[in-house]
Amino acid sequence: MSQVTVRINGFSYAVGCKEGQEKHLQAMAQEVERRIDRIRELGGHSGEGRLLALAALLMADEIHDLTAEKMSSDTAHQLAKGRQACIENERRREQLAHLVERAESIAATMEED
Repeated sequence: MSQVTVRINGFSYAVGCKEGQEKHLQAMAQEVERRIDRIRELGGHSGEGRLLALAALLMADEIHDLTAEKMSSDTAHQLAKGRQACIENERRREQLAHLVERAESIAATMEED
């Protein structure tokens, strides 16, 4: 287990992480810092807790949008698969109907003989 010191909003925080994940943790701290900077640009000069809460809400909103986008993509993929299955089923139904007609025709011919 490693320990990394990250800086967010001018404060240092010691955070534990798995070996090899130090750079990833630093990058995530920078993402939080980037959102805090964005809040400040919009005029949000609140206290530390409020800035962190707003940054967390921004990140949660981004996660929500990404999740909804993925779900939408997955749904579209499932619909496409469903349409393809319907097309295949219709094709098989037509083939089966043709085979039934041929069988009936052969049976009728045999009955005539």
